[in-house]
Amino acid sequence: MSELQPLLQSDRPEASENRPALRAEQEENTSESILDIKNDEGTDSDAAAQSSQKPEYNPSMHRTLDHPTSNVDTMIHLLKGNIGTGILAMPDAFRNAGLYVGLFGTLILGAICTHCMHMLVRCSRELCQRLQQPALNFPEVGYWSFETGPAALKRYSITARRMITTFLFITQMGFCCVYFLFVALNVKEVIDHYFVKLDVRVYLIILLVPMILINLLRNLKYLAPVSFFAAILTVTGLSISFFYMLQNLPRTDTVKPVGTWATLPLYFGTAIYAFEGIGVVLPLENNMKSPQDFGGITGVLNTGMVIVACLYTSVGFFGYLKYGENVKGSITLNLPQDHILSQLVRIAMAIAIFLSYPLQFYVPMNIVEPVVVNHFETNRAQYLANTALRIVLITFTFILAACIPNLGPIISLVGAISSSALALIAPPIIEIITFWAVGYGRYNWILWKDFAILIFGISGFVFGTYASTAQILYPSIN
Repeated sequence: MSELQPLLQSDRPEASENRPALRAEQEENTSESILDIKNDEGTDSDAAAQSSQKPEYNPSMHRTLDHPTSNVDTMIHLLKGNIGTGILAMPDAFRNAGLYVGLFGTLILGAICTHCMHMLVRCSRELCQRLQQPALNFPEVGYWSFETGPAALKRYSITARRMITTFLFITQMGFCCVYFLFVALNVKEVIDHYFVKLDVRVYLIILLVPMILINLLRNLKYLAPVSFFAAILTVTGLSISFFYMLQNLPRTDTVKPVGTWATLPLYFGTAIYAFEGIGVVLPLENNMKSPQDFGGITGVLNTGMVIVACLYTSVGFFGYLKYGENVKGSITLNLPQDHILSQLVRIAMAIAIFLSYPLQFYVPMNIVEPVVVNHFETNRAQYLANTALRIVLITFTFILAACIPNLGPIISLVGAISSSALALIAPPIIEIITFWAVGYGRYNWILWKDFAILIFGISGFVFGTYASTAQILYPSIN
């Protein structure tokens, strides 16, 4: 009606007398409309310019999660992923480092490992934004960092993914081997005291069949109650172990403050084994309801790792101070044998680690299973292939544990080889390549920082592997 109004007014007799005025109004309206059109064109051009700039892609807004985890759930999973047999080996690590080197070294190493976890999460988010992908896992982050990095490095993208996958497999298989040996040694301590002394390999053979049976459970849903029960046993066992460690503590001058250069690499291997939880960082962050709460100074990651570092440092410090040079590969093996409570701790921790083995085994099984099962066509053949593969891999960890029935060196070796590669070597390389085109900050401080961590990780890898292998081959030399 507003557009038809001038035509309606021209039919009226009085409208002809006011014609000039109407024309003036039209010209005024026309000039205003021209200005309006220009303003609209300016607005449209600004809108077009703004629309040409794509809004920043937020990966977390595009994730479809059936059961997202809360901050508390993520914290629990983070603690559980970092606290295992490694914490019980920390007194042995302090023995190799010395009391004060172990004290400050563990805190510093914990800070470096935590920073590397932040680096991995930062690179994952950057690559997700570039690729418009909601989430990436560790091997995918390694692959796409090379694929979207400098042109000369694109040829190594598949190699990067395979290397990270391989070290993840080695790490988890090493954990399974340590778990197998840990259970056998603790059961042996109890049986030796009350019944008859047998070689640890006998207990490994006895455990083989039950270990195979529990790992035939293919669905993690059925392992959830088992995992919860194992967590309760672990907390209880650690609490009672602290009770024994804190009783009648000797003076600090009764133990060496600084270890030798020959044993420091062994400390590094054990400590980095204990801190190696970087494999669970991205899965936890990808599955969070509020992933923005994962990072930050007071975020889930920092809070959880501060707790982990304090626990590791406390167990290592007081365990070594209590038992000195006689400390063993697991602090549970040092608890008094004539106390029923300490024997119950050994049994409880052995059961907890036995029940935790399937969760550690789930990762390497998922890596190898598609490669093997895809060669078979029928469901029955794939099922049998899956079962046979499980039996073969579990038997392989049994053979490794039987060949190296010494808990301390094998923990140090696994940490030096695979844990240092994943926790200290891969993250700085990925960050350097990911932000190649973006920049490294003022004075390239990110680049220099990454180079320092990389050199530290490679040094630990080389010297830790050498020292651990030497101790395995020549156990009498320490």
